[in-house]
Amino acid sequence: MRLDDERESTNIDDQRSSGGGGGRIPLRIGGIGSLVLVLGALYFGVDPRLVMSLLDGGSASAPSVSQSTHQDGLVARNDAQKRFISRVLASTEDTWGTYFQQMGRTYHDPRLVLFTGGVKSACGYAQTSVGPFYCPADHKVYLDLAFFRELEGRLGAGGDFAKAYVVAHEIGHHVQNELGIMSRYANMNAPMPEKGDNGKSVRLELQADCFAGIWAKRADDSKGILQSGDVEQGMNAAAAVGDDRLQKQAQGYVVPDSFTHGSSAQRVEWFRRGLASGDVKQCDTFSVPSL
Repeated sequence: MRLDDERESTNIDDQRSSGGGGGRIPLRIGGIGSLVLVLGALYFGVDPRLVMSLLDGGSASAPSVSQSTHQDGLVARNDAQKRFISRVLASTEDTWGTYFQQMGRTYHDPRLVLFTGGVKSACGYAQTSVGPFYCPADHKVYLDLAFFRELEGRLGAGGDFAKAYVVAHEIGHHVQNELGIMSRYANMNAPMPEKGDNGKSVRLELQADCFAGIWAKRADDSKGILQSGDVEQGMNAAAAVGDDRLQKQAQGYVVPDSFTHGSSAQRVEWFRRGLASGDVKQCDTFSVPSL
């Protein structure tokens, strides 16, 4: 990605020095796939802190002296990743700010919180096991940079644009919040299940994927940020966090009725739609009869 000359966002809160633990905490439900648990708790009357505690698989331990050299290397790499993420965030701010102006609306920039091990949010306390998530109650995205090691290592989705896709997806939830889609989603009485490959939560998540594609297209049209192979990295990342692939990896079989974010094919398709159109009207996942 061509972001080296782009500005860095000032809307980043670096809480890594005050994180809830320094050790590696493995993801338990596929990182991004846990977001719906936070959103569902918040909007359907369940205390999100209860959900967080269920996702919490144990406490992290501080690194030993023998790990210090390794940890120093991780700090240096994470600082480079922070600069990259801040540029991606700035790009989303510019892109969505301009788009909202064209729609006659005002876009309010979210904040992105970097943490290590654990973090307090308005949606409750979360550990790294929850993965990146957006909290609509405080309009913030929460991210432990350790997730990117899991994304590349365990899920096989590496590269700068894969990381950018993760951020853009979470910002997509903020866009939903700004447009009032989340509140309508919480109150909608449409005759469709909450879960499943055509359920409400899947529609919410696939729309965030579509919005991530819109950002990529509009940012590239404006500043030429994409390079050869970037789009493929984004598609690979979208496929890597599909419910079917995560379930197959975790339990050896797939249960479509339990989907919360969509299959790999669905996630790729809706990301592709946003990337091709650059138009929020093409991301109306709630109007189509089948996803």
